Amino acid sequence: MNKALNFTAFGLLLSALIVAFPLQALELQSQREAVTTIELYTSEGCSSCPRADAWLSSLSKDSAIFSRVIPLAFHVDYWNQLGWRDRFSEAAFSSRQRALSRANIVSEVYTPGFVVNNREWRAWFSRGRLVTADQLPSSNNEVGVLAVRWPEYTKPLSLSFAPIKEDASSFQLHVAIIGMGLETQVRRGENRGRLLKHDFVVLSHAEYPFGVASHGKHLTKNLAAPDIPDEGQKRSVLVVWVSEGDSPAIVQAVAGYL
Repeated sequence: MNKALNFTAFGLLLSALIVAFPLQALELQSQREAVTTIELYTSEGCSSCPRADAWLSSLSKDSAIFSRVIPLAFHVDYWNQLGWRDRFSEAAFSSRQRALSRANIVSEVYTPGFVVNNREWRAWFSRGRLVTADQLPSSNNEVGVLAVRWPEYTKPLSLSFAPIKEDASSFQLHVAIIGMGLETQVRRGENRGRLLKHDFVVLSHAEYPFGVASHGKHLTKNLAAPDIPDEGQKRSVLVVWVSEGDSPAIVQAVAGYL
C-alpha cells in the first residue's frame, strides 16, 4: 500500500474515533467569591501597547490562570485610522471602554488601559510589569456561583447563576471566545516592522438578558453553541461572565480551554 492510501486510511480511522468518542464535556464553576478579572484595552496601532500585551501574555504560565484570574484583551478600533487596521479590533470594544468611563470605572479612554476587578489599574505603568497574578488587587466579595456546562461543541451551553445579594437585580449574560498564541506582522503605523504576539484576545463576544434574581433564586439559561472564530490562534478559551443591570462591571466569571 502506498503512502497516500496510508494517510487516507488514517484519516478515516481518526474521523471514526471522533464520532465514536465525542469531545469531553467542558464544565466550569466559580467559587462564591468573585474571580479576579483583568481587562486590557489595547491596539496593534499603539506603540505603547506591545509591552502591555507581553505582560498580559506572561500570565498564561501562572497556576491561577482561569481558575482565580481571567484576563481579557479588548482590541479597540479608534487607532485604526492612524495607519494600521488592527484585525482584532471591534467598535463594540471601544464602546465598552467608553461605558467604563461613563460608569466612572476608568478616568478616561486610552491605551494601554487596564481594569482589574472593575477598577482602573494605573500601577502597571510604574511596577505592573513585575506583578504576578497573586499580587494583583483582589476582591474578596461573595457574589454568587456561576456555572457553565458545554457537553459538545455542537450542542447548547447550559448556564446558571446563584447570586448572593438579597435585593432583586436584573442580570446580563456574556459569552466570549478568546484566542491564545496569536501573531501579527505589522506593516504600517507606529508598530511598523514588528511581529506582535498576543494572548487572551477577545475574538467574539455576545450579550444576552439573563433575568431577575435575588438570593435563593437560580438563574438558568440554555444558549446555542457559539462559533469559534479561526484567527490562527493556537488555543481557544470560553469565557462567560455576568453583569448587573446596565453596568459594564463584571460580577462573576468563569473560563476554560476548549
